[in-house]
Amino acid sequence: MIDQLKTNHRLNDKFPLKALGGYLLLAIVLPNLTLAQVPTLSLGENVPREVREIYDRGLQYLATTQDDQGNWNGTGDNGPGVTGLATMVFLASGEDPNFGLYSNNVRRAIRHIIQQQDATTGYIGGTSMYHHGFAMLALAEAYGTLDDRDLWRAEEKNGRSIGRSLELAVRLAITSQKKNPSGAWRYSPDAADADTSVSGSVLVGLLAARNAGIEVPDKSIDQAIKYFQEMTSDSGEVAYTGGLGGFGESSARSSIATLVYAVARRKDLPEFKATLHYLVDHLESRNHAYAEYTRYYQAQALFQGDLEAWQKWNTLLVRQLKAAQASDGSITSPHGKTIGTSMSLLALALNYRFLPIYER
Repeated sequence: MIDQLKTNHRLNDKFPLKALGGYLLLAIVLPNLTLAQVPTLSLGENVPREVREIYDRGLQYLATTQDDQGNWNGTGDNGPGVTGLATMVFLASGEDPNFGLYSNNVRRAIRHIIQQQDATTGYIGGTSMYHHGFAMLALAEAYGTLDDRDLWRAEEKNGRSIGRSLELAVRLAITSQKKNPSGAWRYSPDAADADTSVSGSVLVGLLAARNAGIEVPDKSIDQAIKYFQEMTSDSGEVAYTGGLGGFGESSARSSIATLVYAVARRKDLPEFKATLHYLVDHLESRNHAYAEYTRYYQAQALFQGDLEAWQKWNTLLVRQLKAAQASDGSITSPHGKTIGTSMSLLALALNYRFLPIYER
């Protein structure tokens, strides 16, 4: 199955993506190929200069702080999930991942993620299923755009392909879900409880893998959505975990729920309408414990749910990031500069819309 899918999706040297013309050529020659959206074609607008300046400075920071193994150490939390988030920043910039300015950064990062995966279980989690979810999402976004033939160095010829690694990651997530009484996920793959934050990271990864052509059972998506429905109140507030924390105001949790309902194509659900309404009503709220985490999910949720609301919120976001960005291009967070920079730039990346998961 992997070989067939890669044949259908690969962007190889015959059809390089080096400019907008490459996208148009691919659309003509391979009409069934799913490509990320080109900003000028989706809304007829160019990316604002302020956005490009913030993004480019952040990209430079991530490029210069990545180590030779493809990881980010010494700047706070690290692990395969953090590597996955930083990888998506490069993929979202619009640079060709095979030939562009940051192609080596992307290849190093993807190699590192695959090398951190347990070849038997498929687990890329390190210390948490958070890592597994974000790493799986990065693999899904790279799959079909990054050419496997140039991924591994000569001494690493037996490295797994992105598709095979992604399949293993999906299998682990589904196996973990089947063990879980809630039909969702918590920190450990063997956990018997669940929460909406970890579950959101894993479910978005599964949805991205499904969109990339990897087989994900409908039952798995349905069970996870049911869990989010049970955790969503009529007011649009979303609980953290059953019996712990309960319902309460959290733009991050309401954003996660809005996003998974939207990407799973469940916008008809009353829970989707409730969470989206909550977000629009709290559009200018800044009372967030983890600002970069909230930005990351709120940008995607609003973009998927209410384009006009997203445009208003995005204007505020640009101001916030312009003020928050340090001279070296980094954006700090309680978990370190790599996470703060990556999540903040990914919130800004909706202006580019190159990542497949950012399509509406």
